[in-house]
Amino acid sequence: MSRIRVQPVIRADATDLINGNRASQHYHLPWVTSFTDQTGFDQWFARTLTGSHVGLIAREAVSEQIVGVINITEIVHGAFQSAYLGYYGMAGFSRKGLMTEALNAAVRYAFDGLGLHRLEANIQPENTASIALVSRVGFKKEGFSPRYLRINGKWCDHERWALLADA
Repeated sequence: MSRIRVQPVIRADATDLINGNRASQHYHLPWVTSFTDQTGFDQWFARTLTGSHVGLIAREAVSEQIVGVINITEIVHGAFQSAYLGYYGMAGFSRKGLMTEALNAAVRYAFDGLGLHRLEANIQPENTASIALVSRVGFKKEGFSPRYLRINGKWCDHERWALLADA
């Protein structure tokens, strides 16, 4: 029996997600700046309505508390069938394996539900916990991109990790 439930975000998740992000800001930094108010949720949620961005939330099955967030973004169909994967966990659930379960479920959703062939996760080299997470799920390191993403006003290096549906 799964300890988590992963599903697309709905508007009714706003309060739980805002509260979880507020309580986990110290845990998320410097890797990600998550929204902490209704405006931020509304902006993020609006992106999930376009079809090129899927926002998933993982809830602990027993408590129904939010364990983490998984974003499947820049979805391109046709010959490419690929997307980017981003994620973050909530501080109160760290080191319990729940995000590993959540990421495995999100990968199945992307490959089986969305019909994607490839997912790519870009991770700062110093974020060893995130690298360990994608490794556990089966992602392989493909390369290094200097000054790849602008995070908190600074261009940051990233490692490129990818997983193929038929791997």
